[in-house]
Amino acid sequence: MLLLSGDEVISAVDLAMLAVFIPTFFFVSVTPGMCMTLAMTLGMSIGVRRSMHMMWGELIGVGLVSLASVAGVAAVMLNYPELFAILKYLGGAYLFYLGVQMWLSRGKMAIPQDLASSSETSPLTLAMQGFVTAVANPKGWAFMISLLPPFINPSLALPPQLSVLIGIILLTEFGCLLLYASGGRTLRHFLQKSGNVRMMNRIAGTLMMGVGVWLAVG
Repeated sequence: MLLLSGDEVISAVDLAMLAVFIPTFFFVSVTPGMCMTLAMTLGMSIGVRRSMHMMWGELIGVGLVSLASVAGVAAVMLNYPELFAILKYLGGAYLFYLGVQMWLSRGKMAIPQDLASSSETSPLTLAMQGFVTAVANPKGWAFMISLLPPFINPSLALPPQLSVLIGIILLTEFGCLLLYASGGRTLRHFLQKSGNVRMMNRIAGTLMMGVGVWLAVG
């Protein structure tokens, strides 16, 4: 995206539209959804810092969906839902499998009995989880198609407007992901006081299975 100065931002976008766009997208982003549930689950199981690997993958996916929505690619994909099917079902099945493993206190993402030990899940694996969850969500595509075009002013240059709008989307999304991951970490600390690691794994596993089902059937 283009890097714009303050004066260039003011001249590149319709400020009246921007004043409506910011609270609208914040409200939509902070509403519980697949990506936010995933962030909360990972915040509880592996902590906020390591969850950021998932977040940058999810943000790349959101950015691509946003660009494609304006370019018209999303409309084509929504008209041919079979393009989503394989990615949706495979991604959902994988997240559901991870949830089962966590529920059973197994696998690399389960919270260990020794809470000081760290997970060995690779950053790339976490990033791919976030990317697939963002890109394989038809509701996300549909929302971007309905949200972004009305905020594009045809009388102004398109690239600067996209730079500003997508920048706002990514910053807002990142803030909400951090909020949910921090909530998961707080829940972990609360349950950790009782030493009930199995309960923590079952809560995190159930949430992860829910995200998997949500992704597959959404």
